[in-house]
Amino acid sequence: MVFELYDEMLRTYGVKPDLYTFNILIRGFCKNSKVDEAFRMFKEMEKFECEPDLITYNTIVDGLCRAGKVNVARNVVNGMCKKCENLRPNVVSYTILIRGFCGKQEIDEAMDVFKEMVSRGIKPNEITCNTIIQGLCASQKFDMIKEILGECQVEGRGFVPDTCTFNTVMNAHCNQENLDEALKVFEKMKEMNVKQDSATYSSLIRTLCKKEKFDKAEELLDELFEQEILLCNDNSTPLVAAYNPIFEYLCTNGKTKKAERVFRQLMKRGIQDPHSFETLILGHCKEGTFVAGHKLLVLMLRRNFVPDVKVYESLIEGLLQNGEPDLAHDTLEKMMRSSHLPGTSTFHRVLMELIENGSAHESANLMMLMLDKEIRPNINLSTDAVRLLFRGSMQNRAFQLVRSLYENGYILNMEDLIFFLFQDRKLSEACQLLLFSLENDQNVDTSLCTTALTSLCKAHMISEAFHLYYELLEKGIHQPLSCLEGLRNALEAEGKLKEAEFVAKRMFDP
Repeated sequence: MVFELYDEMLRTYGVKPDLYTFNILIRGFCKNSKVDEAFRMFKEMEKFECEPDLITYNTIVDGLCRAGKVNVARNVVNGMCKKCENLRPNVVSYTILIRGFCGKQEIDEAMDVFKEMVSRGIKPNEITCNTIIQGLCASQKFDMIKEILGECQVEGRGFVPDTCTFNTVMNAHCNQENLDEALKVFEKMKEMNVKQDSATYSSLIRTLCKKEKFDKAEELLDELFEQEILLCNDNSTPLVAAYNPIFEYLCTNGKTKKAERVFRQLMKRGIQDPHSFETLILGHCKEGTFVAGHKLLVLMLRRNFVPDVKVYESLIEGLLQNGEPDLAHDTLEKMMRSSHLPGTSTFHRVLMELIENGSAHESANLMMLMLDKEIRPNINLSTDAVRLLFRGSMQNRAFQLVRSLYENGYILNMEDLIFFLFQDRKLSEACQLLLFSLENDQNVDTSLCTTALTSLCKAHMISEAFHLYYELLEKGIHQPLSCLEGLRNALEAEGKLKEAEFVAKRMFDP
């Protein structure tokens, strides 16, 4: 595509490419590891009497190094030395070569290039020094770093090791578990007033934890938090995985709050890690701060992380023990949405605590959820949940739950519920529930039916009383004579003579 455009530029528009054009083309090919095409453009320059400049050569050198042809790149640089003054290699040329040799772990060649550069009177810059130091660290040649720094810091060269320099050396020591040397580098940074960033601390803290030097690691973590280093918007991106070992230590030793305050600074930088969330939540559970753990669970789920079953179970258990049934219920629902199915006993425990807490609406929701997930309800808890709804004057919801239970093949302690409703003067609801029991062929004690008829008559709910009597008669449930006499008299008093006669005819039936 590029060559087509180039040909179109020449043939169709007759435009003559200049140095700027060729440099763009060569840079594009080199960045895409197409060195052969870059050389084609390089040779093409002669046709248009276009002399390459230092940028052209440096671009070619960089492309060769990217392609792994570092020795060829070095030959190009050596050839530049023989050109005119304007094409002599500069600090960029040598830095590219040094980076190429370091990338191939040919550190001796990189050092030769560095020394050649210095001998030619070219001052190494920060990038040069940091590149060669990084290569030396990768090759574990720490003794040569002092030599490099000495060359870079001689009078007139002005290089001062920066954060990147120190971090490179310190991280290399940490990777080799040379903790004492790493700490010396850390202290040297302070001595020279070099800025310490999140990478500085994370590398050291991780290694200290690996060596089980937790007191020192905690001390550094405190510094990190107090100086708000994690909140600095610099070029260093914090790696939360590096802090997981110290988080685990703190959460195991009753210091979850300290771990969380650092983690929240990481979150402010947009750093997310599901393992850290779980560590902190379980830490709160261990310390009994379950509400704080639930808050972290909410934050974790907002970030679309799915907690482990253990996290949910620990939180639910702790919240129940801590008298927070509503939060336990909320956690259980979140657990379900995370595709984890709690055990039947967990549902029953949460339901029991919700009922004891008087959470009628939440209890009903949980009951409906159990039915939806085919979790077998406990008859006593189901009865208590319905009773709580009636007590809270949520009759429609109560009857909805009753119907759902029976539709799914479960029953309630109906006699207890009906007796409660009569005691609570909810006669209409008691009558409906009694009729529902009869419709569903559930056995009801005769004495309770008698009490129901008597109570309805006394409350002047004569139509309801007669309807109930008729349904009882249909089911073959007979009432004592005294009850029937009371019903007949009440019907007569209300002028319902046909109904009264109907009752009277059956008063003396065998």
